[in-house]
Amino acid sequence: MSARIIHITGARPNFPKAAPVMRALDELGMDQMLVHTGQHYDDKLSEIFFRQLHLRKPDMSLGVGSGSHAQQTAAIMVALEAVFMEHAPELVVVYGDVNSTLAAALVASKLGIRLAHVEAGLRSFDRGMPEEINRILTDSVSDLLFTTSADANAHLGREGVPEEKIFFVGNPMIDTLLSSADRFDAGAVLSGIGLRATDPYLVATLHRPANVDDPASLTGLVDALVECAAIAPIVLPMHPRGARAFAATGILAEPGIHVIDPQGYLEFMGLVRGSRAVITDSGGVQEETTMLGVPCLTLRPNTERPVTISDGTNTLVTAETVASTLRERLASAEHAHRRTPPLWDGHAGRRIARIIGEQVA
Repeated sequence: MSARIIHITGARPNFPKAAPVMRALDELGMDQMLVHTGQHYDDKLSEIFFRQLHLRKPDMSLGVGSGSHAQQTAAIMVALEAVFMEHAPELVVVYGDVNSTLAAALVASKLGIRLAHVEAGLRSFDRGMPEEINRILTDSVSDLLFTTSADANAHLGREGVPEEKIFFVGNPMIDTLLSSADRFDAGAVLSGIGLRATDPYLVATLHRPANVDDPASLTGLVDALVECAAIAPIVLPMHPRGARAFAATGILAEPGIHVIDPQGYLEFMGLVRGSRAVITDSGGVQEETTMLGVPCLTLRPNTERPVTISDGTNTLVTAETVASTLRERLASAEHAHRRTPPLWDGHAGRRIARIIGEQVA
């Protein structure tokens, strides 16, 4: 099978972004295929998303699995080079900032294949984050750069990207959120830990190396979560990356913190929508809480998504300030008086598809 457009997905954050773009391209009758690298391979981090988001099954699965950043990126590059040489696409489409995105970008560039980057231009200005390196390098070799916010356009302009390559289209992940909202359901998850949907609770998601890899930092973080759990019970889906480290802190014995397995998209978004607030270090969750009007406390010194602060519900916090900030946010009606970021309207996928259709003629 050959295709004029090849989409690359590899990890959980990619799937809600790719689904609306691929559907919109199908509506235009574009010849496309989906390659899943297998960077995330656990069912709750990968396969369930294809089912729940009605995303077509991958035409090809590479099964690269885990490894160091170098090992994983190299394995994906070797596998994708063979795929691209066999199928000779006119355009490769990559999403976000995971290792699969950078690997595909480098291979496409070396082979002279045009590259489109969905979610281009985001910058935390923290090069200690592997994702920041992936973002910068991917954007530097992309031919079509689709942005989710005006600040992303500005960053790309300062980096010398020609204006005609940059397209402000909105956020395709929000397309998925809005189209799936009537199916969000956390009832079974909550009942399984003894909570009702009407009970006040918090959601936490934590996985970044800066938070979970250093034992001292993790201990302080767990202490902060225990303090927050005194305000409301915490539901903590545990990313495999941090499971052992968190378990060693004794968090599993804390009665107010409910550690659960990773959840599917519909279950997790149901948890987020029903929560009083979310404590996270994730990028995408900052955007989803903004659209749902749920206060978000981000345990990071920076964010590549400042629009979630200026036009959303997000606040940057530290382990030392998260509990006090949580109390302030819950006591305040601030999050009810918010703007929706421009073009986060559920039509980003169609905008992207239209531009791709014009470019791949």
